[in-house]
Amino acid sequence: MLQHVPGRSPWRWAKSLDPHQQMADMIYGYFASQIVRTFVELDIADHLADGPLSTTELAARTGAEPVVTARLMRTGVVYGLADVDEAGLYHQTPLTETLRAAAPRSLRGMALGATNNSHWTPWSGLPDAARTGRCQSEAKLGMPSFEYLAQNPTEAHEFTVYMESLTGLWAVDLARVIDTEGVGLAVDVGGANGALLRELRGANPDLRGVVFDRPDVAAAVAPLVAQSEERHHIQVVGGDFFDGLPAGDLYLLKFILHDWDDDRCVQILKRCREAMRPGARVAVIEMIVGEQDAPGIAAVMDLNMLVVTGGRERSIDEYDALFAEAGLQRISVWNDTPPQGVIEAVAS
Repeated sequence: MLQHVPGRSPWRWAKSLDPHQQMADMIYGYFASQIVRTFVELDIADHLADGPLSTTELAARTGAEPVVTARLMRTGVVYGLADVDEAGLYHQTPLTETLRAAAPRSLRGMALGATNNSHWTPWSGLPDAARTGRCQSEAKLGMPSFEYLAQNPTEAHEFTVYMESLTGLWAVDLARVIDTEGVGLAVDVGGANGALLRELRGANPDLRGVVFDRPDVAAAVAPLVAQSEERHHIQVVGGDFFDGLPAGDLYLLKFILHDWDDDRCVQILKRCREAMRPGARVAVIEMIVGEQDAPGIAAVMDLNMLVVTGGRERSIDEYDALFAEAGLQRISVWNDTPPQGVIEAVAS
């Protein structure tokens, strides 16, 4: 239901004790994600960061239709995405701050990647996935999700910045958890734009790394790295991690294994095992499914992986089974700040 909140913003969604209203809020949940995406595409958070604006000023800055801009901002107040004062000027809120492009731990990339066609459309096939157990990307997009991204560079870029957003949201402690002392070369498998390597290099400036990703991703990322301060420490390599990987001392698999079924995961881990230098290890960064009575958000993301890629989120026991089949053995688990976990393994 709607509840009055003191201050400039007159209304907010408030959790209702009425189960019917709770269900209605859940049914309309997709409204919120597309409203957030629209705020991001129009750069509203960045515009409001300069100070309060009228809808006429926002429309002029964003190029949006003025009447609809007013309707959008009015709805933004409902969701806490804006405050409005007595003069009709709209102000930023803590929620809009998270969408600013330059904000620490910005969720702008997440808002784009999680709501674009490659993610959004397959979810409409969840009932079919429940009946058949099959990924819905081919049915809804006409092809597997990664093939679709390779053919749609704008959405592929959104997917890349999505991964960077997730690193900022759920992987902020990785530089503390993953020990890189003595590591000569870290290989970020499917590393997109190298956000994780940059995070680790912040803790260990001597660390060198390779970002290994699909050729189309590598081609887009390589020029950016070449122009950055990381160019002498990070190399970008395109390839197929099912075929082979560069030799290294630490293999980083962040949000990779959950994209695939068990057989394909074992293939990826075997490629790591084959390329590992003596004493090397693998660090798997994924959500870890909890006990049956408290599975956590990993259970929700598990359905996301089902419909989008055909993959899944897993428990520790399930990761142990993958490691064993690939010739690896788990040596540690860190899961102090769920939902994210770090599982490390070495050659068995």
